[in-house]
Amino acid sequence: MLLQLNNIFKWVNNGGNTTFLLKDINLTVEEGEFISIMGPSGSGKTTLLNVIGMLDGFNEGEYHFLEKSVHQLREKHRSALYKEYIGFVFQAYHLIDELTVYENIETPLLYKKFKTAERKALVADMLDRFHIVGKKDLFPEQLSGGQQQLVGIARALVSRPKLILADEPTGNLNSRQGEEIMDLFKKLNEEGVTVIQVTHSEKNAAYGSRVIELLDGRNVTP
Repeated sequence: MLLQLNNIFKWVNNGGNTTFLLKDINLTVEEGEFISIMGPSGSGKTTLLNVIGMLDGFNEGEYHFLEKSVHQLREKHRSALYKEYIGFVFQAYHLIDELTVYENIETPLLYKKFKTAERKALVADMLDRFHIVGKKDLFPEQLSGGQQQLVGIARALVSRPKLILADEPTGNLNSRQGEEIMDLFKKLNEEGVTVIQVTHSEKNAAYGSRVIELLDGRNVTP
């Protein structure tokens, strides 16, 4: 088992009113699964992804990841776990403006203390795979939205994470690029990488082996 969420609740208080973002979520993910999270806007999909990715905390429940109790870990240890095992593809790119394309892709490798030669080889492979070798010295603001998304995906994959979390990964790509990215996720999944994606697209969801439907913060999948 890769991860397990038990009775997860997350809420925010606004002037005496409690708004539930996640309600009693239970989820077990085995290594090597490809899961699609679907549901209407505001149903809690991105919140759930951020909880799984340890970017967001929660108010009640338990989260176990690779036998570690995430809900009991200090921030420092959670961060180390996330950087070691999880690659995140954000809808809004989250590239670092002051870094070039090359440096953005290289960032996760610095956290994991890869040697210089290995870093160069891994980044070169990603630049080649995503056809962005010619963009490596540019800064994010010099790229189109689709190119920024490709850089974000390359950064998420470069350190060969155990788990990829993708929030609308093809949302800013044309249909051909989108298909290439989904085919790449499928190939990585076949190589043993676990993939969890949030998507509105039935076509993208079909790449997965299981669909989780959310409605008003609850998991409504039978």
